[in-house]
Amino acid sequence: MLKNYFKIAWRNIIRHKAHSIINISGLSVGIGACLLIFVILQFELSYNTFNSNFKSIYHLVTKQTAEDGVNYNPGVSVPALDALRIDFPQVKFAGLNSSYGSQMTVPGTDPNNPASDKKFIEPIGVFFMEPQFFDIFETKWLNGTKDALSQPNMVVISKAIATKYFGDWNTAVGKTIKMDNLLTLKVAGVVEDSPSNSDIPLKIMVSYITWKQTGDTYYYNKNWGSISSNHQIFLQLPASLSQKSFESQLVGFTKKNLKNNIGTIREHLAQPLSALHFDTRVGNTLGDHLTSKATLNTLTFIAILIILMASINFINLSTAQSVGRSKEVGIRKVLGSTRKQLIAQVIGETALVILFSVILAVAMAKIALPYLKNIASVPDDIALLNAGTLLFLIVTMLAVILLSGIYPALVISGFKPVAALKNKITAASIGGIPLRRALVVAQFAIAQLLIIGTIVAVNQMNFVNEADLGFNKNAVLIIPGYTDSVSLSKMQSFKQQVLQNPDVRSMSFASDAPSSENNSGQNFYFDHSEKDPTFTTFLKFGDADYFKTFGLQFTAGKGYDQSDTIRQVVVNETFIHKLGIQKAEDAIGKVVKLGGRGTWAPITGVVKDFKTNSLRDAVKPIVISPRKLFLSQAAVKIQTRNLTKTTKAIQKLWENTYPEYAYNGYFLDENIALFYKQENQLALVYKIFAFIAIFISCLGLYGLVSFMAVQRTKEVGVRKVLGASVFNIVFLFSKEFMILIAISFVIAMPAAWYMMSGWLQNFAYRIPLTAGVFVLAIASSIVIAWLTVGYKAVRAALVNPVKSLRSE
Repeated sequence: MLKNYFKIAWRNIIRHKAHSIINISGLSVGIGACLLIFVILQFELSYNTFNSNFKSIYHLVTKQTAEDGVNYNPGVSVPALDALRIDFPQVKFAGLNSSYGSQMTVPGTDPNNPASDKKFIEPIGVFFMEPQFFDIFETKWLNGTKDALSQPNMVVISKAIATKYFGDWNTAVGKTIKMDNLLTLKVAGVVEDSPSNSDIPLKIMVSYITWKQTGDTYYYNKNWGSISSNHQIFLQLPASLSQKSFESQLVGFTKKNLKNNIGTIREHLAQPLSALHFDTRVGNTLGDHLTSKATLNTLTFIAILIILMASINFINLSTAQSVGRSKEVGIRKVLGSTRKQLIAQVIGETALVILFSVILAVAMAKIALPYLKNIASVPDDIALLNAGTLLFLIVTMLAVILLSGIYPALVISGFKPVAALKNKITAASIGGIPLRRALVVAQFAIAQLLIIGTIVAVNQMNFVNEADLGFNKNAVLIIPGYTDSVSLSKMQSFKQQVLQNPDVRSMSFASDAPSSENNSGQNFYFDHSEKDPTFTTFLKFGDADYFKTFGLQFTAGKGYDQSDTIRQVVVNETFIHKLGIQKAEDAIGKVVKLGGRGTWAPITGVVKDFKTNSLRDAVKPIVISPRKLFLSQAAVKIQTRNLTKTTKAIQKLWENTYPEYAYNGYFLDENIALFYKQENQLALVYKIFAFIAIFISCLGLYGLVSFMAVQRTKEVGVRKVLGASVFNIVFLFSKEFMILIAISFVIAMPAAWYMMSGWLQNFAYRIPLTAGVFVLAIASSIVIAWLTVGYKAVRAALVNPVKSLRSE
């Protein structure tokens, strides 16, 4: 019997090629898209879970509450680490300090020739790390032990880094590496590479004690009031101590050690390791990206909608096709088939179609997999098929079979044998028109939801990319540098050579650009007060040409004089307004002291507010000052007419001046664009899935028009005999769908407004949700519907009325 069902199912698929192609196309596209979404979700949700004890591991974060709100920092002040060990002896603690963009140099064969050295820039994965880290995090040691990191000037590297640097990781131990041409480190161990789903990519681990001995070179600061996001603490709680109990004890610890030290209210919180990858409040992942749970929820929601749309198509087309099978059903019933058997047959046919769709979906997903990194931060070698995805395909297949097959099976199995054999089964007698119309409304509501999402996301990202940041970001070449004594001694010489190029407008050495991911903050004192204000100020360092190079505008005063140390400062408008000063002129001459050990420095100027981070964040209070030791990058403002030629000339000058360093220049506007990588990816996701939704909804419309064309065949014939034109017939079919689309818009509009309003809340600066967005969405839907319905409606209108009116 099963063999017979399979043959019948296959014959029905072959006989009705058009409907079969539409069904399989819609389902395969929907399932393939959902499979790719599942691959992304599976990868993102697996972050940091490879440690068997990950549920007991926490990340210590700092919460600071001030008059302007709450700020979370992943960093913890340096002296807190030793104090925590004293107050919580039962807890395992491990500290690390990140170094971003460090250069690692492998000495060549000729020590007197820097050109023979191999130079590598490591954007992430370089840490000054305590050996206790490996008591908390599981790591496979290929050579050496964690005890090596208890000694100064020792480094442990990953297998991939060892292979890259030395060719064979087995020969790495005992060799030396230079870090930023400042530290000579001996390789004391090699560990297995970190998984791609780790927020702590262990590439190069320098002993923590080495960092302590570098002093200001790598910003080692023992001041309780100073916090750097680079210095982070991880911990493992014993089974006897819960997170809630530990955090309650941290309250007393914080008050004891920070009493009278800072003006803001500071708290320490234990962030579960499983939340590290998703907590956008804290940010500043040690890895390459964070992913908000809201983004993952959006992807899940889109996947569910796409599957529903594909299932709706199947229902509409199957019911439209069922009239043609009435005789077959009548014969089967006369020969003794029960309703249960007929339902099983239809479900079996559905399963066969869906199986073909799943196979095609996997093939399509395989083809699209290399492009997945364009819409998500996934590794190049991510696998499509594994135990998780196979389970997903099985569950999805069963769900779609039930969603798509039950209703058509009930309709077909319910035919009366006598009526079926006499050809009395018509589309009208099947019923269910309201249901099928409701399904089309649901389809177009989903499509319009995604269309509105696409329009809003694209407009917001266009706004972000074109927004006035308060400074000039165009044609500014950033060259990361180093602050060792030799490099600092060459600064002025290099600057003079660069400025001789007629296409260079200005140049400045700085710690970072006006807009960056830097969140270095410190408590401060104002106007000789012994009590610091109730907010943290954020720091930027630059030479006297910083303001000219980046086009910062002064509302009062001027820039500071050239200096190697903090003798004068410039602040932004937010800084003075938070101090209660309304007129910028009133701030000129007032003095500021950074930290408890700083010196009083007068304010020489107030610059207009500029975007200090991404447009997701509000402008921060900023103090800009000169401090040569922190000027770790060069910024060169270039004429755009000879951009490529000038960039190459500057690169050549750099390589001649700093032969011991690798050139790693980039343009500021390109770097700022990376701030919004995930938002741009999400906008692309909306585009892709809006297109898929439109494609599937058009198939759904075609299915319903097909059903109506069969149902109203005689009506069309009668109307044509009575003089109706082709236009009248097309309008007859189309007007109903215009009503359905209008209803779907009414449903989709509030849902889309709610969803996209929530997404826009992630930006401190955002576009308004205007009526134009919604008008464009419904106009697009109407045009798409007209194009879809028009084809089938014109065909129905052109049928010879004699054929339409002929009886059996």
